[in-house]
Amino acid sequence: MYNLLRAILFCFDPEWVHYFSMNSLQLISKLPFVKRLFTNCFVVENAQLEKKVFGLNFKNPVGLGAGFDKNARYLNELEMLGFGFVEIGTVTPIAQAGNDKPRLFRLPKDKALINRMGFNNDGVDIIVERLKKIRNQKPEIRIIIGGNIGKNKITPNEDAWKDYEICFLKLHDYVDYFVVNVSSPNTPGLRELQEKDSLRKILTNLQSANSNKQNPKPILLKIAPDLNEAQIDDVISLALEIKLDGLVVSNTTIVRDSLQTTAAELEKIGAGGLSGKPVKERSTSIIQYINQKTNGQIPIIGSGGIFTGNDAKEKIVAGSVLVQVWTGFIYEGPAIVKRICCSLIK
Repeated sequence: MYNLLRAILFCFDPEWVHYFSMNSLQLISKLPFVKRLFTNCFVVENAQLEKKVFGLNFKNPVGLGAGFDKNARYLNELEMLGFGFVEIGTVTPIAQAGNDKPRLFRLPKDKALINRMGFNNDGVDIIVERLKKIRNQKPEIRIIIGGNIGKNKITPNEDAWKDYEICFLKLHDYVDYFVVNVSSPNTPGLRELQEKDSLRKILTNLQSANSNKQNPKPILLKIAPDLNEAQIDDVISLALEIKLDGLVVSNTTIVRDSLQTTAAELEKIGAGGLSGKPVKERSTSIIQYINQKTNGQIPIIGSGGIFTGNDAKEKIVAGSVLVQVWTGFIYEGPAIVKRICCSLIK
């Protein structure tokens, strides 16, 4: 059924389809029987799926990565599709439109996407108000919410720590954990913040602010799959030194190796982060490397190329405690969480 629907949807612009699909789902979910129907169809409840990670109780280990629900608009709908957690954002202090359109592209031959969205979001103040309303008016939404935070494009790197702090302090009461995003390839210079000294300044400042809170929240770092071994070692060293709560491995890649999509098509698309199947092996190998190097001391959320239950199992065997889908959700459809969850039940 979804294969037919996907064939139709793939005839249209990817970004338009994204909002059309989610807004349509949001509209029909207002009917009481529809929400119940979707929940019955897609939500898997089983004690074997429950995970306690970062001090949080996840009903299942399958989450939705940042960038899908940037502005916390669809938490109710995503919960009824079975997700154990959703990462909103990337959120920046000031609203920004992102890069020029078109900025999201499908690579069907490779089961991949390229995006150069550029942290388009409503800004932290509007997103906080939206989350506040959800927490107050819809207490039945119990999905775990991660806050993925970044810097504005106009903020120089030397002041980036201030942007992360602003988002952290404002979102603190309304999300369950944080992910520091310094690994998107779509904000100029952002990946330079993955260097050890820059990271230390951002993360230690957030940890200091966190320690002053009555209810501290877990802080994770999201890294790129394009880091070399020395850079990964620096991340590991810093994470252990400052007792970081965890890592998200990994973001999108700028590498274009071994794709079935032609060079001419890629040139026409241009720059952006590649996600989906082509990232799977690299992200899994980094997860395994970090897990082995640290003896499993750093909890990892595995992301990159997860389409099936076997893909999720590979990430878990490599060392992930939780997994996130994104591109797989686009290609496999709303039943992806149920399929993965069922495959994880022994």
